[in-house]
Amino acid sequence: MDKERKVLLENYLKTAQEEFNSIIASVDENALNEAAELIRLAQRDGKRLHVSGIGKPAHIAGYAASLLSSTGTPTYFLHGTEAVHGSCGQLVEGDVVIFISNSGETAEMRATVDAIKNNGCKVIGITRDASSWLAKKSDVHLTAHASQEGGPLNRAPRMSIIAETLVLQALSIVLQADIDLTPKQYIKWHPGGKLGELRKEET
Repeated sequence: MDKERKVLLENYLKTAQEEFNSIIASVDENALNEAAELIRLAQRDGKRLHVSGIGKPAHIAGYAASLLSSTGTPTYFLHGTEAVHGSCGQLVEGDVVIFISNSGETAEMRATVDAIKNNGCKVIGITRDASSWLAKKSDVHLTAHASQEGGPLNRAPRMSIIAETLVLQALSIVLQADIDLTPKQYIKWHPGGKLGELRKEET
């Protein structure tokens, strides 16, 4: 068992290294700029940004909403399945929703995205495939492509989650650059923990 575990771990780490380099190479700077512009235009009109997903991407959506908010782009988490049971009430016409789905094809995702668009919102889709249903329904599409997940069975979301996270982090960099966030303002939003320890040289 120990030998099998070691082989599986080594194979996963090798796959992760190969996939990570591929993910980096596939990041589309033009698409990121288009997504950022869509978000900024909505903000200028007093509209808001939301992030959503179903299954494992929902956890990434929660993280992304927190990251974006903490770096100068107020963002709300939209529950991927509750959206069709009343949570679309948090949306107003003109809002932007980032929706994360590896395949971009599932039935429950389609129902949620249709509801989002029926409420007058723009959609930024994040999928592995630019020809997916979600990609075609999106106003802007961001590719987060992983050719394999790694690990036993090659089924559980691993590398696809890393790809989606990296693309969202890249988008947060573009958006943060637009507002020229200072250390003093950043600390103001993070008064607790180590991030809240504002040093004199940062004031």
